[in-house]
Amino acid sequence: MCSRMIDIQTKMTERALELLCLPEGQPSYLLDIGCGTGLSGDYISEEGHYWVGIDISSAMLDAALDRDTEGDLLLGDMGQGIPFRPGSFDGCISISAVQWLCNANKKSDVPARRLYCFFSSLYSALVRGARAVLQLYPENSEQLELITTQATRAGFTGGVVVDFPNSAKAKKFYLCLFSGPSTSLPKGLTESQDADQATEFAFTSERAPHKKARRDLVKKSREWVLEKKERRRRQGKEVRPDTQYTGRKRKPRF
Repeated sequence: MCSRMIDIQTKMTERALELLCLPEGQPSYLLDIGCGTGLSGDYISEEGHYWVGIDISSAMLDAALDRDTEGDLLLGDMGQGIPFRPGSFDGCISISAVQWLCNANKKSDVPARRLYCFFSSLYSALVRGARAVLQLYPENSEQLELITTQATRAGFTGGVVVDFPNSAKAKKFYLCLFSGPSTSLPKGLTESQDADQATEFAFTSERAPHKKARRDLVKKSREWVLEKKERRRRQGKEVRPDTQYTGRKRKPRF
């Protein structure tokens, strides 16, 4: 995947986590619907959270395993429901996946039924009061209405947050759902807000160079191992102390 697509995916994941409004200073247990190769999961891990990813493509999940993602992965069709115990997750994100439930790939597929099965099982899998933020690309207003109607039927409140509504390329839809009492819906970003954020990001954020540096690290190298160990420490996991032998190449065994 090209670096531009990775950057876009990462930015949408960052925005989805922002809309989740997770408690600061403590790790959360999140569900990533349509996790693909685990790009969104990488950002979730960097933020110090734990996650489980579900995807219908075994090839995508194999690629995620090859990339050594830190989340747990599950092969499954979200249109057949989310197979987790009630109250398992503190939040849920999804990047560019939910709109596919509107397609009928075989005669037995009924989009409204599959959407309701997905949303009702997702509602059950979330802790009461948790949020789900689902970034999607609806083909038209009728498709968006179908999705929001089934989410409401399943018990969710909330609505659609639209970032950059006047931009043809940057426009993004985020279905922001609440599994508890309805609260005020976050406001979408505008072009002027984006400019302000870009200026602030350039001078105050230290995440961009960190993420770029991480992509440049050679897998299994000493720097790669040290960065991964430090990320696990931020998540509260027990990690062995760093020594002069950390990341060393081992001699072949006979």
